[in-house]
Amino acid sequence: MKITVNGEEREVKEGTTIKELVDQLGIKAPNYAVAVGMEVIPKSEYETYRLKEGDRVEIVTFVGGG
Repeated sequence: MKITVNGEEREVKEGTTIKELVDQLGIKAPNYAVAVGMEVIPKSEYETYRLKEGDRVEIVTFVGGG
């Protein structure tokens, strides 16, 4: 199925969870946030929230500094 991740179209298998997507993308940052559409998804739901055809996913990582 096709979804959009941070503005780029991607092909993922049907029923992919947010956790699986993050793993596929190789995101290793300890702190990140995920929104699907305009809704921020709680981290507690990353392993169970299943993406659907056409979803628009935004993944933001937090970088510290000064």
